[in-house]
Amino acid sequence: MPKPAKGARLGGSAAHEKLLLANLAKSLFEHGRITTTEAKARRLRPYAERLVTKAKKGDLHNRRQVLSVITDKSIVHTLFTEIGPRYENRPGGYTRITKIGNRRGDNAPMAVIELVEALTVAQQATGEAEAATKRAAKDTEAPKAEVVEDAAPAAAEGDESKDA
Repeated sequence: MPKPAKGARLGGSAAHEKLLLANLAKSLFEHGRITTTEAKARRLRPYAERLVTKAKKGDLHNRRQVLSVITDKSIVHTLFTEIGPRYENRPGGYTRITKIGNRRGDNAPMAVIELVEALTVAQQATGEAEAATKRAAKDTEAPKAEVVEDAAPAAAEGDESKDA
């Protein structure tokens, strides 16, 4: 038995919803960010992230699968040559949704969905340096705690000798 799609219904038929998501994804990959309703942005996010994951794999099978969704070859080329490699080391979370308030005419909640920029080499180096600093701080704190524990039993032994 057919099951309805998860998430908010975007109106119209299933075919209309499929084309709507494909066109939103096409615009997102073309421009990098788009403004749409929150419901459409929430439905677009997993759809677009699956396409980026296919672009990261980069083989012919995945390219043909993406071409069946996004029919513009230039955008698919951009997706596979620029966007996919940009997120090569990122395990997911390629998009960000930011709420921007309600639309003036019908008070519909609006949002901006955008591709998250991949970390640059400098940002990665900074992150690694911070992680190393945190590890070093933990390593220096651990011996101090051991020294305090060693001093406490020695003081306790000295107290026992005074009582005797």
